[in-house]
Amino acid sequence: MALPEDIPQGAPAALEVRGMTKRFGNLVACADVDLVLRRGEIHGILGENGAGKSTLMRMFIGLALPDSGTIAIDGEPYRIIDPLHAAARGIGMVHQHYSLVDALTVWENVALGETGRLDPEATRARIRAISERYGLDVDPDARVRDLTAGVRQRVEIIKCLRHEPRILILDEPTSVLSPAESEQLFSVLKEGVRREGWAVALVSHKLDEILHASDRITIMRDGRVVHRVLTADANAASLARAMVGRDVSLRSESAAIGVVDEAALAADTATVAANVPPVLEITGATVRGADRRVLLDDLTLSVAPGEIVGVAGVEGNGQEPLSHVMSSLLALESGTVRVAGAEVRTGVAGAMMHAGVAVIPADRHASGCVMDLSVAENLVLSSIDRYTDRGVLRRDAIRKRAEALIAEFDVHTPGPDTPFGQLSGGNQQRAVLARVLSVGPKVLVAVQPTRGLDVGAIEYIGERLQRAAADGIGVLLVSTDLGEIAALAHRIAVIYRGRIIGEMRRAELDMERLGLLIGGSTEGEAA
Repeated sequence: MALPEDIPQGAPAALEVRGMTKRFGNLVACADVDLVLRRGEIHGILGENGAGKSTLMRMFIGLALPDSGTIAIDGEPYRIIDPLHAAARGIGMVHQHYSLVDALTVWENVALGETGRLDPEATRARIRAISERYGLDVDPDARVRDLTAGVRQRVEIIKCLRHEPRILILDEPTSVLSPAESEQLFSVLKEGVRREGWAVALVSHKLDEILHASDRITIMRDGRVVHRVLTADANAASLARAMVGRDVSLRSESAAIGVVDEAALAADTATVAANVPPVLEITGATVRGADRRVLLDDLTLSVAPGEIVGVAGVEGNGQEPLSHVMSSLLALESGTVRVAGAEVRTGVAGAMMHAGVAVIPADRHASGCVMDLSVAENLVLSSIDRYTDRGVLRRDAIRKRAEALIAEFDVHTPGPDTPFGQLSGGNQQRAVLARVLSVGPKVLVAVQPTRGLDVGAIEYIGERLQRAAADGIGVLLVSTDLGEIAALAHRIAVIYRGRIIGEMRRAELDMERLGLLIGGSTEGEAA
């Protein structure tokens, strides 16, 4: 591993941390981390989910206080105690999850938290000035709830830039952006580095964007720095090895860390039998929200038995209402859903499940499991009626079934009676997958099934989805991760503002055309 002094120093240090350590109970999130951010550079912080990247950045701005270690700004020791303190020292952060208020306008959101007298016209003028300087086209009077994810990201950046930071931290900033929007973001960063001398920390688990946008790279694994390198001297294979701790070669695994071999994926001739009636047909699906806004707009989609259909798109374009319809949580205003040829009433509790639809929800904590129940109880939630006798739970039968599923899906747990909340994220998701597949569904709807998981868990979930399709289940994979979609789907459908605006099969895979579709352009749509 290259040590800090082994790498050419270049520009002066804007922020320097030494021995940064942070524990949460018995978990060591960051262990003795050294890092230097230099003026006029974009420093890529690379690592798997859970590597400690976000915790380190939160310590930089005072959202988390270190247990030990030192911070120096422009060579002077300093202790940052909260975000306002950090902002006063020129540190700004664009967070992975938006902190905007949907009901307010852009200028009102930008003004939130400001001290002194509110001056709407001055705020609008400042937004316009920043927008023009950095190419961030935003209407100050637009209501945030009406903005796309990409424009919301611009608002977050403007909120940050309004304070004229010298040190800029971006935590997974492209997770909800289209490829074109991501490219625009990187252009803004490079312009700020060139013109303003910013020191930028770009946090990601995606190799491609780090290689594309950064000047130097630090890789974290299990809370520690394991590798440092100048980007000009780096390549994807060596970075992947340092990031994961072993060689990365499997397709689904490579895609999970941003290494998408387009030619290899397109050359994969895996197909689904032709002329097979679809097991899932969604026709003309329209849904409106409580405010009468259109959430799904005449959406039409089908999945054949044994087929994985990927629904790709920037977050906020109808994925959530689509998953809620398939979970019987939301009724269609118009349109139909058919499973194995039979129409299923939407919005009726249990109707989809009884028709043969199983759903892996996007948020396993909120709707995929009950953290205070045991692993065994969570594993039989979808079929609890099979394990009751006159309203009394058959504990021995539940335990026996759980032990079988734990073994089959390799769920790492001390035992079936362990509280579900004590499992790691990857093992929680294995258990959710075990539960939904154990009921023998005709259709499996997997919504963001690998979000927040490490590479090993991502690989396992991908293989299980492929195995489910091989067993004849129709799989609808809803994901904002293009690499995941490209690696697993036989066919890709692009959702934009509640509509399916284009499709392509794996043999037709063209990442540039796919990116255009995701951005709302139908020029790249296949004939």
